[in-house]
Amino acid sequence: MDEGWLELLATGLTFDLTGLSPHKAHPVPASVHSFACARDFDQSELEAITLSPGPHLASSGVIMFPVVRCLALLAAQLTQLSGVQAVAWHPARAISAPDYFRRGVFGWVDGGAFPGLGLTALVTNPDGSLQSEGLDIFTGQELLLPAEMCADRSQAAKIALRLLNWLVEHGRIGQTFAFTGPDGEPLVLEPQGETGFLHLWRGAT
Repeated sequence: MDEGWLELLATGLTFDLTGLSPHKAHPVPASVHSFACARDFDQSELEAITLSPGPHLASSGVIMFPVVRCLALLAAQLTQLSGVQAVAWHPARAISAPDYFRRGVFGWVDGGAFPGLGLTALVTNPDGSLQSEGLDIFTGQELLLPAEMCADRSQAAKIALRLLNWLVEHGRIGQTFAFTGPDGEPLVLEPQGETGFLHLWRGAT
């Protein structure tokens, strides 16, 4: 603790918690997406501590799914400490209220739906398309819905969130995959080469 960090052990995996007193805290990371935070929430006066996988878990530059899942769970557990004001999830550039983050992650780990708004986010592009942000750390891909599928933004978001849950469960998609959407419509997921994007199309009726 005198060195400003702790090594935490969870399910046989080690994680580093840094930015602890008496050392200088980390700057609060910039966030683009906010979930369940109060309207007047101001992070400018806050200080951050950072939880990250131990060096041996991230040495290859690719963090394995069980490590990311455990990282999220450990972060959710730490929200129960007094004084925690928010949780920043860097891959999604998202900041969440502690109880919101905790409920979402605990529910997911207990077999519920993946917390798609928190561990990932949805971004509307200038061309009207909708894409995920932060899915890459779980599957190595980001989901993209073209503009023609996003005329009804609410419906597009619903489809995207259901797909995020399914993709996190099933992992990277290596070939075109046809399936039935939530309203019975035929849909197709198509990986776009080395771009890292997974496009969703309407299938033939």
